[in-house]
Amino acid sequence: MKKDYVLRVVPRYAVLPLISSFAFNMVIYAGTMKLCAGLHHYDFTTAFDRAVPLIPAFTSVYLICYLFWAANYIIIARIGKEHMYRFLVGDYISRIVCGLFYIFLPTTLIRPEILGDGFWDQMLKLVYTVDSSSNLFPSIHCLVSWFCYVGIRRQEKIPKWYQRFSLIFAVLVCISTQVTKQHYIIDVFGGILLAEGCFLIGQKTQWYQRAEAFFERIYHFFRLAKRRWAAQ
Repeated sequence: MKKDYVLRVVPRYAVLPLISSFAFNMVIYAGTMKLCAGLHHYDFTTAFDRAVPLIPAFTSVYLICYLFWAANYIIIARIGKEHMYRFLVGDYISRIVCGLFYIFLPTTLIRPEILGDGFWDQMLKLVYTVDSSSNLFPSIHCLVSWFCYVGIRRQEKIPKWYQRFSLIFAVLVCISTQVTKQHYIIDVFGGILLAEGCFLIGQKTQWYQRAEAFFERIYHFFRLAKRRWAAQ
């Protein structure tokens, strides 16, 4: 029953590609963080960054966005198989570019001391504890949130109100990275521009066919394995 329910929400053709997207993101982010832990990290803090106020309440947006990402990636996959693979080509390329920046231009910033004792103050302290101040440029928070918007932008199957909501929420996520002092302003623009550029690559090339063929081979392997297991 659980499997049938999942397949009603996530198309069968989308299960492995979406899982791979999440896994690839984690490998790039966590892997490069460990790889570059001992390297010199650059601080690109500007006068603008220093002038932005700390607003712990925006930690809510910074954390809720994970649900936004999951929902929109599934919605994008449901639009159609070709659209999903074109989208994921851009998604994969963007993470490779992020990885190169994280390795060859590692960045960090000095976070402010949180003096308040409110709920969101404590939540932001927790974020600071579990999320190292590195791998900042470009911002994956801004990158993925913008992907969530461009992936449904001008899609007839998606209601206009939800397209507008996705744009507004993506902008709020970008703002949250600033007022929680998790990123510089340049990280925001880097994430947005990278999302737009890589999404365009996925739309304008036929590389999606290679991605589709790759996952079809994996599905074929699992089908054969399942049949052999059932025959035993």
